[in-house]
Amino acid sequence: MSTATLVNAEQLLRMPRGRSRYELVEGDLRKLALNGWRHGVVVANLVALLGHHVREHGLGLALGGGCGFLLARDPDTVRAPDIAFIRKDRFAAAPPRDAFWPGPPDLAVEVMSPGDTVNEVHEKALAWLDAGAAQVWVVNPAWRTVTVYRSATDIRTLTEGDELAAEDLLPGFRCRIADLFVSA
Repeated sequence: MSTATLVNAEQLLRMPRGRSRYELVEGDLRKLALNGWRHGVVVANLVALLGHHVREHGLGLALGGGCGFLLARDPDTVRAPDIAFIRKDRFAAAPPRDAFWPGPPDLAVEVMSPGDTVNEVHEKALAWLDAGAAQVWVVNPAWRTVTVYRSATDIRTLTEGDELAAEDLLPGFRCRIADLFVSA
Protein backbone atom coordinates (compact mmCIF):
# COMPACT_ATOMS: atom_id res chain seq x y z
CA MET A 1 0.00 0.00 0.00
CA SER A 2 1.55 3.25 -1.10
CA THR A 3 0.45 6.62 0.22
CA ALA A 4 0.20 9.84 -1.79
CA THR A 5 1.60 11.91 1.08
CA LEU A 6 4.39 10.98 3.42
CA VAL A 7 3.50 9.55 6.83
CA ASN A 8 5.66 10.11 9.90
CA ALA A 9 6.31 7.90 12.93
CA GLU A 10 3.83 9.77 15.13
CA GLN A 11 1.05 9.31 12.56
CA LEU A 12 1.91 5.62 12.27
CA LEU A 13 1.63 5.26 16.04
CA ARG A 14 -1.84 6.85 16.06
CA MET A 15 -3.23 4.66 13.27
CA PRO A 16 -6.18 2.53 14.35
CA ARG A 17 -5.30 -1.01 15.35
CA GLY A 18 -7.11 -3.72 13.49
CA ARG A 19 -6.37 -6.67 11.32
CA SER A 20 -3.59 -4.87 9.46
CA ARG A 21 -0.04 -4.15 10.51
CA TYR A 22 2.16 -1.55 8.87
CA GLU A 23 5.76 -0.53 8.56
CA LEU A 24 6.97 2.84 7.37
CA VAL A 25 9.73 3.02 4.77
CA GLU A 26 10.96 6.52 3.93
CA GLY A 27 7.52 7.91 4.74
CA ASP A 28 5.72 5.30 2.63
CA LEU A 29 3.16 3.22 4.53
CA ARG A 30 3.63 -0.50 3.81
CA LYS A 31 0.92 -2.97 4.73
CA LEU A 32 2.23 -6.29 6.05
CA ALA A 33 0.54 -9.56 5.18
CA LEU A 34 -0.77 -11.91 7.85
CA ASN A 35 1.62 -14.73 8.71
CA GLY A 36 0.95 -18.45 8.45
CA TRP A 37 1.04 -20.97 11.30
CA ARG A 38 4.56 -22.22 10.47
CA HIS A 39 5.79 -18.67 10.85
CA GLY A 40 4.14 -18.54 14.28
CA VAL A 41 5.75 -21.81 15.37
CA VAL A 42 9.22 -20.63 14.42
CA VAL A 43 8.76 -17.24 16.10
CA ALA A 44 7.45 -18.87 19.30
CA ASN A 45 10.28 -21.41 19.39
CA LEU A 46 13.02 -18.85 18.85
CA VAL A 47 11.52 -16.27 21.23
CA ALA A 48 11.38 -18.97 23.94
CA LEU A 49 15.00 -20.06 23.37
CA LEU A 50 16.42 -16.58 22.93
CA GLY A 51 14.31 -14.96 25.64
CA HIS A 52 15.25 -17.56 28.22
CA HIS A 53 18.95 -17.22 27.46
CA VAL A 54 18.86 -13.40 27.49
CA ARG A 55 17.03 -13.30 30.85
CA GLU A 56 19.13 -16.02 32.46
CA HIS A 57 22.38 -14.24 31.59
CA GLY A 58 21.18 -10.64 31.98
CA LEU A 59 22.17 -9.75 28.42
CA GLY A 60 19.45 -7.22 27.61
CA LEU A 61 15.98 -7.35 26.04
CA ALA A 62 14.49 -9.98 23.75
CA LEU A 63 11.42 -8.61 21.99
CA GLY A 64 8.65 -10.39 20.12
CA GLY A 65 7.12 -9.27 16.84
CA GLY A 66 5.38 -6.00 16.34
CA CYS A 67 7.87 -3.78 18.17
CA GLY A 68 8.71 -0.81 15.99
CA PHE A 69 12.22 0.57 15.55
CA LEU A 70 12.60 4.16 14.35
CA LEU A 71 15.47 3.90 11.89
CA ALA A 72 15.34 7.27 10.11
CA ARG A 73 13.68 10.69 10.20
CA ASP A 74 12.55 13.07 7.46
CA PRO A 75 11.24 10.93 5.84
CA ASP A 76 10.61 8.46 8.66
CA THR A 77 11.34 4.75 8.54
CA VAL A 78 9.86 2.46 11.20
CA ARG A 79 10.41 -1.27 10.77
CA ALA A 80 9.33 -4.19 12.97
CA PRO A 81 11.29 -7.44 12.88
CA ASP A 82 9.67 -10.69 13.98
CA ILE A 83 12.12 -10.91 16.89
CA ALA A 84 14.69 -8.44 18.18
CA PHE A 85 17.45 -8.33 20.75
CA ILE A 86 18.88 -5.18 22.35
CA ARG A 87 22.06 -5.38 24.43
CA LYS A 88 21.80 -4.30 28.06
CA ASP A 89 24.36 -1.51 27.66
CA ARG A 90 22.12 0.19 25.07
CA PHE A 91 19.45 1.06 27.62
CA ALA A 92 21.56 1.09 30.80
CA ALA A 93 19.52 2.73 33.56
CA ALA A 94 16.24 3.35 31.73
CA PRO A 95 14.71 2.41 28.39
CA PRO A 96 13.74 5.22 26.00
CA ARG A 97 10.38 6.91 26.57
CA ASP A 98 9.50 6.95 22.88
CA ALA A 99 6.89 4.56 21.55
CA PHE A 100 9.28 3.23 18.93
CA TRP A 101 12.78 2.19 19.91
CA PRO A 102 15.20 4.86 18.62
CA GLY A 103 17.58 3.12 16.25
CA PRO A 104 17.99 -0.50 15.26
CA PRO A 105 18.09 -3.58 17.47
CA ASP A 106 21.45 -5.30 17.84
CA LEU A 107 19.87 -8.42 16.35
CA ALA A 108 16.90 -8.40 13.98
CA VAL A 109 15.26 -11.73 13.13
CA GLU A 110 13.03 -12.01 10.09
CA VAL A 111 11.00 -15.19 9.64
CA MET A 112 9.90 -15.65 6.06
CA SER A 113 6.20 -16.01 5.30
CA PRO A 114 4.80 -17.82 2.25
CA GLY A 115 4.28 -14.51 0.43
CA ASP A 116 7.86 -13.28 0.98
CA THR A 117 10.45 -13.59 -1.75
CA VAL A 118 14.08 -14.36 -1.02
CA ASN A 119 15.11 -11.09 -2.72
CA GLU A 120 12.69 -8.98 -0.63
CA VAL A 121 13.92 -10.48 2.63
CA HIS A 122 17.57 -10.21 1.55
CA GLU A 123 17.04 -6.49 0.86
CA LYS A 124 15.34 -6.07 4.24
CA ALA A 125 18.27 -7.82 5.97
CA LEU A 126 20.72 -5.47 4.28
CA ALA A 127 18.55 -2.49 5.30
CA TRP A 128 18.73 -3.61 8.95
CA LEU A 129 22.53 -3.80 8.68
CA ASP A 130 22.69 -0.39 6.98
CA ALA A 131 20.63 1.04 9.86
CA GLY A 132 23.21 -0.28 12.35
CA ALA A 133 22.06 -3.76 13.42
CA ALA A 134 25.03 -5.97 14.31
CA GLN A 135 23.38 -9.12 12.92
CA VAL A 136 20.30 -10.23 11.06
CA TRP A 137 18.96 -13.77 11.04
CA VAL A 138 16.59 -14.74 8.24
CA VAL A 139 14.70 -17.92 9.04
CA ASN A 140 13.17 -19.74 6.08
CA PRO A 141 10.61 -22.32 7.31
CA ALA A 142 10.06 -23.70 3.79
CA TRP A 143 13.76 -24.49 3.35
CA ARG A 144 14.37 -25.09 7.07
CA THR A 145 17.38 -22.79 7.05
CA VAL A 146 18.70 -19.73 8.87
CA THR A 147 20.80 -17.20 6.98
CA VAL A 148 23.05 -15.17 9.26
CA TYR A 149 24.01 -11.70 8.03
CA ARG A 150 26.95 -10.02 9.77
CA SER A 151 27.61 -7.62 6.89
CA ALA A 152 26.70 -7.26 3.21
CA THR A 153 29.54 -9.67 2.39
CA ASP A 154 29.59 -11.92 5.49
CA ILE A 155 26.49 -14.04 4.93
CA ARG A 156 26.22 -17.69 5.93
CA THR A 157 23.30 -20.09 5.51
CA LEU A 158 22.83 -22.79 8.16
CA THR A 159 20.80 -25.96 7.65
CA GLU A 160 19.02 -28.33 10.05
CA GLY A 161 22.22 -30.15 10.96
CA ASP A 162 23.93 -26.92 12.02
CA GLU A 163 23.89 -24.97 15.24
CA LEU A 164 23.01 -21.28 15.56
CA ALA A 165 25.34 -19.24 17.78
CA ALA A 166 26.38 -15.62 18.12
CA GLU A 167 29.12 -15.53 20.75
CA ASP A 168 30.03 -11.90 20.10
CA LEU A 169 26.42 -10.75 20.55
CA LEU A 170 24.80 -13.43 22.74
CA PRO A 171 27.55 -15.16 24.73
CA GLY A 172 26.72 -18.81 25.38
CA PHE A 173 23.62 -18.90 23.15
CA ARG A 174 23.41 -22.00 20.99
CA CYS A 175 20.52 -23.83 19.41
CA ARG A 176 20.12 -26.49 16.79
CA ILE A 177 18.53 -25.17 13.61
CA ALA A 178 16.22 -28.21 13.59
CA ASP A 179 14.80 -27.13 16.99
CA LEU A 180 13.35 -23.98 15.45
CA PHE A 181 10.97 -25.97 13.27
CA VAL A 182 9.52 -28.33 15.91
CA SER A 183 5.75 -27.95 15.98
CA ALA A 184 4.59 -30.69 18.34
